[in-house]
This record gives sequence, structure tokens and C-alpha cells, in this order.
Amino acid sequence: MELWDAYDRNFNQIKDMTLVRGETIPEDVFHLVCDVIVRHTDGDYLLMQRDERKHFGGMWEATAGGSTLKGEDPLSCAKRELYEETGIRTSQLQEKGRVISEKYHTLYVEYLCVTDCDKNSIVLQEGETSAFRWVTAGELASMKKEELVTERMQKFVDGLCDDESIQTYH
Repeated sequence: MELWDAYDRNFNQIKDMTLVRGETIPEDVFHLVCDVIVRHTDGDYLLMQRDERKHFGGMWEATAGGSTLKGEDPLSCAKRELYEETGIRTSQLQEKGRVISEKYHTLYVEYLCVTDCDKNSIVLQEGETSAFRWVTAGELASMKKEELVTERMQKFVDGLCDDESIQTYH
């Protein structure tokens, strides 16, 4: 059973409330997800292909990420998920955006990781990812909606290409 902290729409933790993965999240309550887009120092971006057994199986993700666990802060979650899904360890993550999804009762904190790792050293996470590839910024920005997992991810990518500042959008 995976436990999550509960948050209000302003990204404030709600004390004395715990959410359970798979259970209905109450109205005006959110759980927190962290996403990390990986850019190599040469300018290429890392894409991970979702395992066929997962929702959106076979599609490409421009981020590594997942839900924050109970007691975990967003930055720690982002570092953990990045390592679990790619094998990349870093202490240098830059927050780039925050997204509120009313429909899914989810808050997203989006980070950028700039790395000089060996591009062939990416480690796939069993049951999560099945392949990886590096693409240029132009290739990433021009990917079709059918290729990338979510429209939210496309907005994140577009935001990185358009403006390096922190953004909040719904």
C-alpha cells in the first residue's frame, strides 16, 4: 500500500491527512507528483518509453517522475524517481514549473536536470520503462501528441523551449 501526503491547491501540506494510492481523493484535496526532464550538456533531451503493460504503454515520456511518498518532500521525490527510472544521480535539479490538475486531484512540480552523464549509461526500470533515446530540442518540440504521453508534458517541453523561468499553469 502506497501512502501519500495530502495537499491543498496552493501546494501546502494538509496536516493529519493521509491519502492511499488507488482510493478516491476528496474534493479540494490533491496528491503531489514530481517530474524531471533530463537535458544533456550537449543540448539533447532524454526520452523514456513506457513499458507496454503500463497505462499509455509504448508511448514516450520526456520526464522521469512519480508520486511523492508520505513524508517525502518534492525535491527528494524528484531525485529518487530520476535515479529509479534512469540511473542518474544528481543534486542539481532546477524547479521549472508547477501544474494543478483539478480533474485528477494532482499537483505537479516539474524539474530540469542538466547532466553530462554517459548517454549510454541510462538504466531502465523493470516494469516502468522499456527503452530510451536522446533527441534534440527541435525533435522533442516537434513530437506529435500521439507520441508523448500527455498534453501536460508537451506544455512542459514547450515551456522549456520558450522560457527558462518558473511557471505555474492549470
